[in-house]
Amino acid sequence: MLDLTKLARQMQGLSQHLSQEAAASRQRLELAQQHFQKAIECQNEVIALQEKWRDRILFASATPLEPLNTCIDIPIPPKVHTVIATDGSQIAPNHHEIAYCYLLNIGRVVLHYGQNRYPIMDSLPEVFYRPEDLYMSRQWGIKTEDWMSYRRTASEATVLAELAKGLGSRGAGGRGAGGAGEEKFNSQFPSPQSPVPSTQSPIPTLAMVDGSLIYWFLEQLPTDARDRILPVILEAWQQMRDVQIPLMGYLSASRNVEGVNFLRLLACPHPAPDCVSYCPNQLEKVPCKVFEPLRDTALWTTQLKPGQRGPMWRSNNRILEMYGDQTIYFCYVHVGTEIARIEIPSWVAENTDMLNQALGLMLAQVQKGYGYPVAIAEAHNQAVVRGGDRSRFFALLEKQMIKAGLKNVGTSYKEARKRGSIA
Repeated sequence: MLDLTKLARQMQGLSQHLSQEAAASRQRLELAQQHFQKAIECQNEVIALQEKWRDRILFASATPLEPLNTCIDIPIPPKVHTVIATDGSQIAPNHHEIAYCYLLNIGRVVLHYGQNRYPIMDSLPEVFYRPEDLYMSRQWGIKTEDWMSYRRTASEATVLAELAKGLGSRGAGGRGAGGAGEEKFNSQFPSPQSPVPSTQSPIPTLAMVDGSLIYWFLEQLPTDARDRILPVILEAWQQMRDVQIPLMGYLSASRNVEGVNFLRLLACPHPAPDCVSYCPNQLEKVPCKVFEPLRDTALWTTQLKPGQRGPMWRSNNRILEMYGDQTIYFCYVHVGTEIARIEIPSWVAENTDMLNQALGLMLAQVQKGYGYPVAIAEAHNQAVVRGGDRSRFFALLEKQMIKAGLKNVGTSYKEARKRGSIA
């Protein structure tokens, strides 16, 4: 139980610290703006320097593909369009519960606008209890909880691809509301055997996910473990590419610094940005870290107006070398309430019409969701496992275990005592 009286004594010191930090942040932002203006004048030279010394630079910096002072108004989306999204949640395994297992719940949403059709808003649960599901990751030194999170990411991509294929397979027909057409559409899920159509969906459609498309955590995994996650994701993206439905990752309150790190190349006091020779220990204070901990979003707040996007960037994260021809580009967009980081595969970024249409649909989603894409928010609401859901899940599991003839079914004494107090 939180003692607010004792906590209140610490608030004054916290507020003073935040005031000092706000003043220091303003100074860092002014310094970053100065370097930003210099980078605009010599952008090509800085990019050439980045490319030449890329193997010697020890910090992650993205490459701008358009002029740094790019500010493009996002076009108005068509009234008739569709947005799909997925998000996931889970129940982690717990030795104190009645059975050691975990559950993944993938929420999926299909929202039709201007089409007089019912939305799809539901979730696909899956329980994992076999030894190969629970203990396989330990051979690579990966905790079961972490492996569960990685599998959830792959499942989110797979379900999103199934939604995209279902929309693409409708072709030019089946646009009516309800009826046999809608039943045929719903019957395709969650079947993974649906064929990949070659025709383009006639209705503008956007596939959205919450968070980054750059799965940096995979870089640390052993090859065998990574090969069970990344190919599944890339195959799902390829299926969306086949039906020409653009994929977009939406990052709210992004903490990324890839753009600001590009300015560090100008702030380097050495003859060349050779971190390996001059600054091998990046954990220490190095001369070019004059903006830390300034984020990209803070810089672009000063550059963009509501409804505008900044330049397109190519991320140089090492894990992207394994993405093949689906490397990730990104840009920052002023969505009105904040600066959002938008990530897209290369096949979306290189198609100007598809990119502009996707950004327009994204901005409309933010406006409909009062500051956050409504499709992603609803997918989260469908996926989240609340306390009552968790209790019902284990109650159903207990019933099945008793039905199977198992005895002494119940939680540990520790778990039972934690759920109630006798004091």
